[in-house]
Amino acid sequence: MAVLTESRKASLRRELEALVGAGAVLADPDELLVYESDGLTLLRALADFVVFPTSAEQVSAVVRLANREGLPFVARGAGTGLSGGCLPAQGGIVLSLMRMNRVLEVDYDNQLAVVEPGLVNLHLSWRVGPRGYYYAPDPSSQQACTLGGNIANNSGGPHTLKYGVTTNHVLGLEVVLPDGEIAWLGGRTRARAGYDLVGVFVGSEGTFGIATKIVVRILKKPQAVKTVLAVFDAIDQASAAVSAIIARGLVPAAVEMIDQLTIQAVEDAFGCGYPRDAAAALLVELDGLAVGMEAQAERIVQACRDSGAREVRTARDEAERQLLWKGRKSAFGAYGRVSPAYMVMDGVIPRTRLPYVLRRVNEIVAAHGLRVGNVFHAGDGNLHPNILYDPRRPGEEARVVAAGAAIMRLCAEVGGSISGEHGIGLEKADFMPFIFSAADLALMQRLKHAFNPTGLCNPGKIFPTSKSCAEVGPVAYRPHAIEAKGLAQRF
Repeated sequence: MAVLTESRKASLRRELEALVGAGAVLADPDELLVYESDGLTLLRALADFVVFPTSAEQVSAVVRLANREGLPFVARGAGTGLSGGCLPAQGGIVLSLMRMNRVLEVDYDNQLAVVEPGLVNLHLSWRVGPRGYYYAPDPSSQQACTLGGNIANNSGGPHTLKYGVTTNHVLGLEVVLPDGEIAWLGGRTRARAGYDLVGVFVGSEGTFGIATKIVVRILKKPQAVKTVLAVFDAIDQASAAVSAIIARGLVPAAVEMIDQLTIQAVEDAFGCGYPRDAAAALLVELDGLAVGMEAQAERIVQACRDSGAREVRTARDEAERQLLWKGRKSAFGAYGRVSPAYMVMDGVIPRTRLPYVLRRVNEIVAAHGLRVGNVFHAGDGNLHPNILYDPRRPGEEARVVAAGAAIMRLCAEVGGSISGEHGIGLEKADFMPFIFSAADLALMQRLKHAFNPTGLCNPGKIFPTSKSCAEVGPVAYRPHAIEAKGLAQRF
């Protein structure tokens, strides 16, 4: 992209302000720095402008201006993403949707809500909670992440095992397409005629357009909930317990695993009641009808004991249950007590391969002279190794990246995937050939082109940076060079 002259930039800023209002456009370098990164701080890039639209019409107008000027554009929510997906990799315009944060309608009879993309995930459950409803997808960042970002990455969360991911709860979308047209995909019912364009759009990582209204399912709160904590002296035992629970025909709402390093960080920060000397702990939650829940809980307790648990206890009350979940959902923040920085990975493996893969993850990270904390959705095999590092030490970031690449290859080798919920973004674009053939990637590119023929909508994401997909070697990890406004960063 050509660098804008100061006079041209000033002129465009005035045009943008005319579209979205005075005070709703940022262009000064110091202000733009706030938007140079998402939750993956290894990657940074500066936009030329950050704008704050408040309606679909304003989004459309900004997108049309970007097309006229040949400027790349990307939507951004709370910036909690972990793959660089909302970064302006080629400069241009960032459309921050945080001011589009309203609940527009709640239809309790039909169990749906219509919301804007900047609404924080947890705020929807707060809104409908007094009437006995909630929104099921619950990423660990649900106190901050927005529903628009969840749409982009098809986010999951601890309760994915029973309730599925974002796409299972989205009925319809109002979207601004990459040429500025406003269109509706889907509607207000689960049954749809024709192609499932909602399913295509959800998880497209902002490369097919920008969601401006979202129709989601809301669910009745379950009658009863039981949360079980199982403590193990070996990670292999905890891993085996996950498969043992599922093998008994039980489908808990959540099965989460936390390793010793993470337990100690959480206990230092919050004192949630996890034994500090445990090698691993499983947090297992059941929900549903009150009748029969005690019997199901006993079967889970027995499965954990049969797998070698040294202690299994059930939360006595809602306060203890919430404290246990606070430890799990605040684990990423707690790592700040044991390391100045970390990179969280996101891979998926078959549940039965958990013991082997966790051993290999620890071996890979140790071989690179680093430490790792594991906290993840064990029930559906969605791993989140957190590689700890100090960016002030020369060469340490490069070792983190190399270890991450090896972990992604490991996930692929055991029949898994390189992303469960964080997306591909910039971080894992060069890993796509680990799980897709050149023909697969070419077909995906054709689909992207159908929505986004100019390539201006969130460019540089998802697909490998090589000239030919076939050029990606068996282990080839090539750092992305991101240049924007003279800022060159590598990860």
